[in-house]
Amino acid sequence: MEHAVHLRLVQPWTGDLERARHRLDDGSAEWLGNRLPGPEDRPTVRRYESDLILPMREQARHMVLRKAALVDLGPVTAVPGGFVLDVSWRSANLAPLFPVFVGTLTVTQHELALEGYYAPPGGEIGVILDRALLNIAARGTARWFLARVASAIETASDPG
Repeated sequence: MEHAVHLRLVQPWTGDLERARHRLDDGSAEWLGNRLPGPEDRPTVRRYESDLILPMREQARHMVLRKAALVDLGPVTAVPGGFVLDVSWRSANLAPLFPVFVGTLTVTQHELALEGYYAPPGGEIGVILDRALLNIAARGTARWFLARVASAIETASDPG
């Protein structure tokens, strides 16, 4: 991605890794939105139509900005101490004011980590504005996504 900005957020989490793996790999992910056909060139990717949410202010969580997005989840792969999967999102309607994110979600016994790169809208000017505003929108959306994942895997039913 041209003009990409690195993003890494970590959220403490403690839970059952097997239940979390099952919840993120079972293919339903109703917690994320409506399942759509995935990209033809990547048959292992699961695509969801979702509303990504950016809380406008910490003090007023009821004030949010919603954006229709396509969220892709790759297959779960075991790594030492947990598992990882590819995650990406982009606007569902090609709106130029919405960043594209490509990265990974890593789940271990003690944390959830979202790491990757996003392209602020507006090219080079967008990158400058993103830095000046301390990438509030990107980090807020990523925090929301991690909280959504945590909620989904904490409420997971036993895998079978």
